Amino acid sequence: MADKKTLTTFLQYIPIWVSLMLGRMMSFRMRSGFFAGLGGFFIPLVPQSRNRILGGLKRVFPDMSDQEGLALCKQIGRNSGRTIAEILFNAEYKKHSELFDAQGPGLAFLRKAKSEGKGAIIVSAHFGQWEAIRHYLKSADMETGAVYRKNSNPWYERDFLAGIEQGGAPIVAKSTKGNMRMVRHLRKGGFFALLVDQKFQNGELLPFLGHEALTPTAAAELALRYDLPLVPAFGTRDDNNFNIHVEFEDPIVHSDALTMTREVNDRISARIMDKPEQWYWLHQRWDDTALYHRVRGAKS
Repeated sequence: MADKKTLTTFLQYIPIWVSLMLGRMMSFRMRSGFFAGLGGFFIPLVPQSRNRILGGLKRVFPDMSDQEGLALCKQIGRNSGRTIAEILFNAEYKKHSELFDAQGPGLAFLRKAKSEGKGAIIVSAHFGQWEAIRHYLKSADMETGAVYRKNSNPWYERDFLAGIEQGGAPIVAKSTKGNMRMVRHLRKGGFFALLVDQKFQNGELLPFLGHEALTPTAAAELALRYDLPLVPAFGTRDDNNFNIHVEFEDPIVHSDALTMTREVNDRISARIMDKPEQWYWLHQRWDDTALYHRVRGAKS
């Protein structure tokens, strides 16, 4: 089993455990800088992570020089490290409400849904600090659950799950059982946040940052089936690295699942193009598109 505790998974977890121990001894701002430094150093240093980032950057920005790519890779590493630290220490992070501000037309739609006892779906990406979205909603009496991808290392999984549970309930893992819990929560008038920027093996090929990528359509399908608002939201990190500006965009107009999901991808892509250093480029976002064509071609 992938989540079984073994000596190998424990040894892999040791550097994380040491970092967490050190982080607990630091102040909030010192810890943020410490993890940003770790990310900025190790992510560009490790060939696998560096090549994933540079490969994605070259795909989206073909005219970017190698020097520019490496500099951006370091920025991405720093932002990733800072964001992960905030999530792992989410119990403390959520207390810093002074760091979050929110605006945007989508807020009115969410408040209306809440007042009517109706559910809502918030879609976002691994961009900026996505947990700030749920922290703000919880503080505004619109607590929002989340779907997450279970980590293959059970030692790290314990820490990561404990962190995201601080942002709002319920938290469900991606699975059939988790999907059923999410649907029940939505039908009872609950809110759910979905991060939809990762490759989904059974998804549809839709444009993402100008290139076809396997994309989940579940958020749009649920919004249509249960007549729920589908609101894109983004927590953009300020230049000072600490303040997060949360923007709730206009809801996606209901039409059909593919059209709506394309619009979601376009909204996410626009944010990334504006601030590419704030997206988590380590995801293998454009993998397996050839396999999709072969499988769909064989079925047709």
